[in-house]
Amino acid sequence: MKKGIDYIGNTVVFFCHDGKGRFLMGKRSKNARDEQGKWDIGGGGVELHDTVENTLKKEIKEEYCTDVLGFEMLGFRDVHRVHNGEPTHWIALDFKVLVNPDMVKIGEPHKLDSLEWSTLDSMPGMEEFHSQWPEFLKLYKLRL
Repeated sequence: MKKGIDYIGNTVVFFCHDGKGRFLMGKRSKNARDEQGKWDIGGGGVELHDTVENTLKKEIKEEYCTDVLGFEMLGFRDVHRVHNGEPTHWIALDFKVLVNPDMVKIGEPHKLDSLEWSTLDSMPGMEEFHSQWPEFLKLYKLRL
């Protein structure tokens, strides 16, 4: 059975920031599961018997090689997409996470080509972002 296809998958999505108005985005590599070449804020699936908080911390450590200094849950979203021709359904648990920018580096080079710090005012065009970014931004922009 496949998570998100045969049953609803659960994922943490993290908007990592430096506390000074900048946030972190990773450019998905050609080896990423989907949306290769798109900028994404990061996320990872919650495994059976793991906690949401532990998953959040573990995924940020794996992807960005840094610890969580603080976090705030922003909310959740029902995410319906098509992946490899199959409809998927995920529950996204969305977080705003404070990290130390001096510690951040790519921890999964097979999934990410580069990392970039940006501000909401200096982002590239929306066509360069993961398909879920516009919805995330619409829901939470005033809280970021």
